[in-house]
Parts: sequence; C-alpha cells; structure tokens
Amino acid sequence: MTDRIFSLAALTVLELSPPAMVEAAARAGYSHVGLRLVPATSEEQHFPLVSDAELRRQTQARLRDTGIKVLDLEILRLEPDTCVADFEPMLAVGAELGGSELLVAGNDSNEARLTERFAELCDLAAGYGIHPHLEFMPWTDVRDLQQAMRIVAKADRPNGCVLVDAFHFNRSGSSLDDLARLAPQRMRYAQLCDVAGPVPADMDEILRQARNERRFPGEGDADLAGLLRGLPASVPLSLEIPTRQLLVQGVSGEQRARMALEKARAVLASM
Repeated sequence: MTDRIFSLAALTVLELSPPAMVEAAARAGYSHVGLRLVPATSEEQHFPLVSDAELRRQTQARLRDTGIKVLDLEILRLEPDTCVADFEPMLAVGAELGGSELLVAGNDSNEARLTERFAELCDLAAGYGIHPHLEFMPWTDVRDLQQAMRIVAKADRPNGCVLVDAFHFNRSGSSLDDLARLAPQRMRYAQLCDVAGPVPADMDEILRQARNERRFPGEGDADLAGLLRGLPASVPLSLEIPTRQLLVQGVSGEQRARMALEKARAVLASM
C-alpha cells in the first residue's frame, strides 16, 4: 500500500486554484494531482492554465517546491463537430506540466465517428507522451464500461485507455466480469470514491450526485473491494470526491482532501 500513488482530483477541491491545490495536496499527503485544463461545465469556477502564462508559472513553481507530480489532465470532449487538432495547445500545456494521462469524454452519438476521433486524439497525444483515457459516464454517449472497451479496442492505439471511475461504474450498472476482460495495459489510472443508495431513476439526479455529492471511500454502498481487486494491483488512484455539503459547511479543500486520502487508505488496508 505504501507504493500506491494517490492523486488529488480537481473536482474534489474545485474551488482551489492550481497552485493552491498543489499545496493542499502536499500538506494532505498526496504524491500527485490532476489538473483541469478545460472546464467540464460552463458554470463551474475555472482557472485558465492554458491561456494564463503567469498561472502556469506559479503552478510549476509549487510543483517544484513541493515535489508533487501531475498525474492526469482533464477534460477533453469528443463531440460531433470536434476538430482534434484544436486540442494541441491543451496537450502541449499538459505535457509541460508533466501530465501523462488524459481524461476524455465521449459526447457523440455516432460511435464510428467517436471511435475515429478517439484514435486521432491518441495519435496526437502520443507525440506528447500522453495516454488518453475514455471515461464512461451514464449520461454521455459512452454510457458504460462495455461501450468504452469496445471503442478503445476498435480505435486500436497503443496509448488508448479506459478510465474506470467507481461512481460511474456503479451508476452505469457495469460489471466486475466486464472489468476482468479489460487488459491491464488499458488502465493506467482509476478514479476512486464511494456512492450511496440505489441508482436513481432520474439521470439528472445521477449527474447532480456525480458533480456534487459523492461519498468518501468506505462511507457508501459500492463494492469498492471488488472493484479494486479487479484493477491492476498498483494502478494509481485519483480521488475524485466532490462533497458540496462539506464545502458549504466551511470544511476547507485541504481538510476534504485529507479526509479522502485517509478513507481511501483505510479501505485498501482492510482488503
């Protein structure tokens, strides 16, 4: 367990600027962070690392001073009108910051075109040493693990990967049997959280929970032990656990990051 990489995901502490996030991660005991280069929604608070050279300089300085490394970069969306070449500035900044993994969402109902674009993105990212991970989310056009595996397999690129997020794994009804068929080299990191209660019938409620109210590992109903046993033994774990209720209550980003790490370590220690 001591060798396991734990990374602080941006969504866990979305109110923190990248330099502040790096400092919080270091104080809380993480070795890595994930940086959000492109906002996931138009409403969220965003810190424009790609366009703000001074912010990048400050972030690089904090990374250097703390020894924290960047694990993953997010979030690029493959949509019907996506021009993959337009992603190059994001990839260049991500590589400059040291990121090696890339979170990709599929927002195109034409699976053949989505597969082609994912392959094209993999080719572009390869020049930067970056591995695109297609993340399945039940409200997107890549709804579950089976579909993500199919797209990545058809794209057939050596750096193409699937991102398994414990929340989406649970809410999409994906199975451990499917996970057992996913080649270990297609999983270079995974996202860990817990989730409470049955799957809501309303997709908007699933989305609300995903972005605002996840549970710390061990505090929900997901079979995290089964999921973790299905992942490569040493796969880095990104702790993506937005807890808006705690944020509103005044619990600091660093405190929430520390709670997430302590709970994740406890789950692993109990296995």
